[in-house]
Amino acid sequence: MTEKSHDASRRAFLRHASALSVVGVGTPLAINLAAMGEACASTASDYKAIVCVFLNGGNDYANTLIPYDQTNYNAYNGYRPTIAIARSALTNTVLAPTMAPVDTAGFSRQFALAPTMDALLPLFNAGKMGVLLNVGNLIEPATKQQLAQGTVARPPTLFSHSDQTNQWQSLSADAFPSGWGGRIGDLFEAGNTSPLFTSVSVAGNALFATGKRIIQYQTSPADGASFGPVASPLRGSTKSSEAVVKMMSQASGHLMENDHIRVSKRMIDSNEAWIAALRTATEPTTPFPIGNSLGDQLKKVARIISCASALGAKRQIFYVGLGGFDTHGGVLSIHPGLVKKVADAIAAFYAATVELGVANQVTTFTASEFGRSLTSNGDGSDHGWGSMHFVLGGAVNGKKYYGTPPAVASNGPDDTGNSALIPTTSIDQYAATIGKWMGVSDSNLLSILPNLRNFNASTRNLGFI
Repeated sequence: MTEKSHDASRRAFLRHASALSVVGVGTPLAINLAAMGEACASTASDYKAIVCVFLNGGNDYANTLIPYDQTNYNAYNGYRPTIAIARSALTNTVLAPTMAPVDTAGFSRQFALAPTMDALLPLFNAGKMGVLLNVGNLIEPATKQQLAQGTVARPPTLFSHSDQTNQWQSLSADAFPSGWGGRIGDLFEAGNTSPLFTSVSVAGNALFATGKRIIQYQTSPADGASFGPVASPLRGSTKSSEAVVKMMSQASGHLMENDHIRVSKRMIDSNEAWIAALRTATEPTTPFPIGNSLGDQLKKVARIISCASALGAKRQIFYVGLGGFDTHGGVLSIHPGLVKKVADAIAAFYAATVELGVANQVTTFTASEFGRSLTSNGDGSDHGWGSMHFVLGGAVNGKKYYGTPPAVASNGPDDTGNSALIPTTSIDQYAATIGKWMGVSDSNLLSILPNLRNFNASTRNLGFI
């Protein structure tokens, strides 16, 4: 093997080894990104965190945010005769924004939350929650006519769960995919005393939380270390744990083995730092919903945020998630319970941030790979494109809608012809607004959000925070 090919193999090894641990090895571009972010991070004397709540399966937007004005409710009910929520059931969750949204035809619109999402109504009324209308994966602004004529770029593999999840979370065509949350973390890790805890997932491996330089730190709602022999005695034997740790940390004469050992040692050291920091965490007295996996994840996030100073964190990215949203059937029996879990969990989490005194420093937002069709397939709805989302936190400019409400129609002006919404707000704009609040400069936003430059500069910041 030549020296050049040996080096290339070593770099590839490091990349893949790091992906399996809690620390990443950067590429030249990642190093440049970190350098650009260093000055920004050095001025961040405060603490800020973003929390992505991913709804896996494609959330049914039409039964999450329901048209309430009589004309549009009638249209909604007509397209969903078997799965529409009764208008009488929406009376207590009608939203009263500071200004009603107006659709492209110039008509004022009214919406209501799903009845089981009533926990979010006080947050909206208090101005702590905003509603994003018709957000989705776009390469550039696109209308129905432009898409039909092929004059604008169309995102590839629409309606595919795995592809759209990757595109939603990455907004990137890199050979080694990274997430836009992780790339925000790349810019700020230099300002964190313990860079390993810049990006944290409490819901398993998440592309969103992986940067070009940083690798997400994965944890679970339960406390403890991520590495088994550190978390508890191996097979009940402390000596066995010590032996494994020693074996993984002992230097070797082999170049690749040494690289692996360095990665392993950082993993072991990080676990010890993690356990020590969690011992200083504050347990919120705010009640979280019982039997709610998303609530359990967010409760853990609240505890991590409470010990951010012990972790040396100034900027953090968190990822949590809930599955079950692929409702081709059983919408009326399944979906109300799912969105109740979401609403109850994020409402409790906001209350916990208030209790911890960090409500203005933490912003939570929902995401899902796509919305679903307006029309019913009988008992459910099929894969769509654009969707509705929520953003909440003490810094949010709430009690408002952001974006343009779509026409309630099938094969209307705002859908692909099969009642899948053509987004009027891009994920890049959604992400840019969040990134700007975190302290990312306009030039760095263009680096981490590659499609953002295709949108007019005046529309890149949606203003919801």
